[in-house]
Amino acid sequence: MDINEIMGLLPHRYPMLLVDRVTDVVKDEHIAGFKNVSINENIFNGHFPGTPILPGVIILEAMAQISGILGFFSSSQKVDDGMLYLFAGVDNVRFKLPVVPGDQLLLSSKVISVKRNIWRFRTAAKVGNKLASEATLLCAYRYRD
Repeated sequence: MDINEIMGLLPHRYPMLLVDRVTDVVKDEHIAGFKNVSINENIFNGHFPGTPILPGVIILEAMAQISGILGFFSSSQKVDDGMLYLFAGVDNVRFKLPVVPGDQLLLSSKVISVKRNIWRFRTAAKVGNKLASEATLLCAYRYRD
């Protein structure tokens, strides 16, 4: 999926759209994609001056977004259908490697379970073959108000 297809599934827009491309997706199973990390991102003005590091919460949000894309894709829903995938919880999150400008953050997510409108995903973010972060995420979908 290119960026236009991603924006057809996710409601996020600049500066909070954190998935640049989807490279592999299998309905109800798994997804892979990436985010290119650029020094031009405003977050680096304050995190940290002279030593720019992508905040862990941004990495976590990128993993949630790739999971949301998988949920929308698996449910055959589009952003225009009025649905939102909301972050419902996070377990076992670990940050193993600083992510810096120039890195390509490789994102992956696998469906662990789906019960009614609650999805549980096993997610990872890597730089090259090195694990930067991993977490188990819960997402719930609902109609926009």
